[in-house]
Amino acid sequence: MPHSPPLLQDLLLLLLASIPIAFIFNRLRLPTIVGFIITGVLIGPYGLGLIRDVGAIDVLAELGVVLLLFTIGLEFSLRRILEMKRLFLLGGGLQVALTTLLASLVAYLLGRPVAQAVFFGFLFTLSSTAIVLKSYIDRAEIDAPHGRAGVGILLFQDLSIVPMMLMIPVLGGTKGGSFARIALTLAIAMGAIALIILAARIIVPYLLHHIVRLRSSEVFIISIVVLSLGTSWLTSQFGLSLALGAFIAGIVLSESEYSHQIVADILPFRDVFNSVFFISIGMLLSLSSLTANLVTVLGWVGMLIVGKTLLILAVVRLMGYSMRVSVMAALGLAQIGEFSFILAKTGVAEGLISTTDYQRFLAASIISMVATPFLIKAAPRVAYAVQAMFAAGSMFEPSVAGADSTEAEMRGHVIIVGFGLNGRNLAKVLRRTGVPYVVLELNAETVRQAREEGEPVVYGDATRREVLSHVGGEYARILVLAISDPAAARHTVSLARQMNPDVHIIVRTRYMAELEDLQALGADEVIPEEFETSIEIFSRVLNEYGIARSVIQRQISAIRSEGYQMFRMPSLPIADMNEMADALNSASTETVFIQHTSPSVGKTIGELKLRTQTGVSIIAITRDGQTQINPQPDSKLQAGDILVLLGGANQIDRAIEEII
Repeated sequence: MPHSPPLLQDLLLLLLASIPIAFIFNRLRLPTIVGFIITGVLIGPYGLGLIRDVGAIDVLAELGVVLLLFTIGLEFSLRRILEMKRLFLLGGGLQVALTTLLASLVAYLLGRPVAQAVFFGFLFTLSSTAIVLKSYIDRAEIDAPHGRAGVGILLFQDLSIVPMMLMIPVLGGTKGGSFARIALTLAIAMGAIALIILAARIIVPYLLHHIVRLRSSEVFIISIVVLSLGTSWLTSQFGLSLALGAFIAGIVLSESEYSHQIVADILPFRDVFNSVFFISIGMLLSLSSLTANLVTVLGWVGMLIVGKTLLILAVVRLMGYSMRVSVMAALGLAQIGEFSFILAKTGVAEGLISTTDYQRFLAASIISMVATPFLIKAAPRVAYAVQAMFAAGSMFEPSVAGADSTEAEMRGHVIIVGFGLNGRNLAKVLRRTGVPYVVLELNAETVRQAREEGEPVVYGDATRREVLSHVGGEYARILVLAISDPAAARHTVSLARQMNPDVHIIVRTRYMAELEDLQALGADEVIPEEFETSIEIFSRVLNEYGIARSVIQRQISAIRSEGYQMFRMPSLPIADMNEMADALNSASTETVFIQHTSPSVGKTIGELKLRTQTGVSIIAITRDGQTQINPQPDSKLQAGDILVLLGGANQIDRAIEEII
């Protein structure tokens, strides 16, 4: 009788058990991460005992974390990491130092020896990179201010595992541990990271170029997996975590032109193994131990969440972020991390933690992990409630800074929220065309640099009424939201509409799912990047086929005016080619702006000979706000004129080329 491997049976059972629970949680609109953890509790050795080889499952779980961090690394780049260096070094350093110090002090006051107290400080310092980053990605908040703050702190925590692991023998009294050895190992680890990044930036592009030329998807996928797991293995040889190595590999490959294809190929593997990781976390929980130590465990969880939230809130606030952002970042990181389990196992072997405390710690850790998706979901509401308690300019909330009085008194101006790439480009155009504007930005460093460049930038949180009022929100003509923070965007739209019913609100969003909510809150125009990319693609395709620009523009305007409904429809009716040809050749109108460099400046309409050469007529000229209908042939054109053309679509296209 054939015999199947135990691991295959366990893996099949694990996945089968996870499907109904994940389905139920999804229908209840609860985080599926929590469903996976509960699955692990039920089928694990301390639950129904259905899984036989927990060690093998742990290996698959660690592979899931590696793939998760690899794909997250692909979303970043070395440039973005360097931009976060202040958050990473100062914010992460402060969080690790303060949390370790406070947790150690509390443990010491509760009667623990000094070495054991410091060890407990290490355990409670780390947060869950896997759960936090996955939650932020699912909620499209990874690029939001609180998401960036969280990522910066998490990266520093992951690097802190190395000195913590090296300190355990010292705390346990093992002879092999010494501070000189710790310093040497740290130096070697940092040097290894630098060498891996340098080698990867030089070698990887060359390898990928030749691999892609083979035109074999199998070889491409295998090569990417080898790069990911190989980098993870290399970093582990220098005392760093496998996950950190995978993250470094992802960052290096993020600058490759093949990064999008890599993400598409890796995602199916990542999602499966990542689910195994969360289930394996649940398997660690002993329900009997939890029941026997319920009061102690809940006390640990309460102190952990409250203490860690307050500490991280203070750190992020010291970094110059608003109270709202600080609260959201703090609630996101208020749990114990998966790498703490590795520290705890090592601590048991060194005698730094008893078996009873180990089970209490595991229970408290898993409960805090289960609570994390709910805390992140509730974070915006809690943050706004806390923010409302403090007036702008108080010691807890930053004051609005950076605007001149003339800027604050503007009327009919544009308010740009967010000074990233889109905000900067819009500001350039507005400045060039003489349109008054003011920028709101939450990154203090960005504000400082922009002010040095002469930009009218204000440091402040647009979700606060007094901040919007300071930049003339009640009298602005247009409000443009160019931020990657869905919750803040929705709140700002609602607030701005209350303050100024006449303001025209334009919102840039990454995802189509935000469109209807933002419009319901009062946004006049929502520009989803997903569909704007589609518009750019089809406009270029039509242009290559010689379709007149006026026709393309009409199609684009129609799609935007109907809320991208055409893209959201499952299918489209097929147009008859004869009807399409008639439509393209039918008469239409088009406006043309005469620039200073136009060859038509100084010429009369008669001298242009548009009607005889292209079949197009100039039916109106707008100059200095005045419109002249049916201008005479001797009318001379000037720079700044706006011409209204009448003719066939293709004819107008040729006429525009003659005019400009």
